[in-house]
Amino acid sequence: MTLQQADPRALRDAFGAFATGVTVVTAQDADGKPIGFTANSFTSVSLDPPLLLVCLAKTSRNYATMTGARHFAVNVLSEGQKDVSNTFARPVEDRFAAVDWQVGAAGCPILGNVSAWFECATEKLVEAGDHVILMGRIEAFENSGLNGLGYARGGYFTPILASKAVSAAAEGNIELGAVLERHGEVLLVGDDVFSLPTCDGKDGSPADILRDYLEELTGLSVTIGFLYSVYEGKSDGKQHIVYRAFASEGEPRNGSFLKPDSLAKTHFKTSSTADIVARFAVESQLGNFGVYFGDETVGTVRSVPTKAAQP
Repeated sequence: MTLQQADPRALRDAFGAFATGVTVVTAQDADGKPIGFTANSFTSVSLDPPLLLVCLAKTSRNYATMTGARHFAVNVLSEGQKDVSNTFARPVEDRFAAVDWQVGAAGCPILGNVSAWFECATEKLVEAGDHVILMGRIEAFENSGLNGLGYARGGYFTPILASKAVSAAAEGNIELGAVLERHGEVLLVGDDVFSLPTCDGKDGSPADILRDYLEELTGLSVTIGFLYSVYEGKSDGKQHIVYRAFASEGEPRNGSFLKPDSLAKTHFKTSSTADIVARFAVESQLGNFGVYFGDETVGTVRSVPTKAAQP
């Protein structure tokens, strides 16, 4: 797709293929009140001098305050802080009432239980299209050692959680499956009775095995995303591992891409398939994707490990 053909949403989705961490950027306004917003456009710049940068949309309600602040802080969220990310991404009246925080040496809010934080003096503002780049010189920082919260393609993830789930399931007879999506639609195979594309697991990387199978099945280029469901099949005795996956443009050799929210009366091969498709329809609307653990009938959906696991 050329830039002339792409709309802003398509370009944003393409940017979203790059997995990032999640931060909350904080400062004080002119009245000494704390402000903050969620950002994943953050990166280190230099060790000597110690510099970092974060990007801020010019449409942000925090634009005037942030561009006028002499100091700001970047709080790198830990894997149990999805709720914190959501709080600072939404128009909540008092975002800081819902989180643990303290004032840093330069007056910036420092959030509790984060992976790391950096308090910075504003070094430079760089105009960058519809955003401005805030470059900061680091004056203080702390690294807690907690694992970070990840974000890609509209969903949170934690690689450690995914690897533990796959390792736990790998002890049994494995079936690999995919919610293979494109433009909000999901690939289903079958005629009158539909199912997700699946293949038997074997020695090797589950993601590589599943990708090769999907590309052979559809004739399309496929990218494997993050873990979506891990469950025990009581009826077939198999361990099921389902990933989100993403397909290239083109007509699939097998199966059809269908909108998941239009399949209420569709007949599915198994109840678990119906549950996965229904959950995906809801989570697509919300923009938050979780990981299901359990069996065919009972389980839980978690995007990240529980906060109880944190010190």
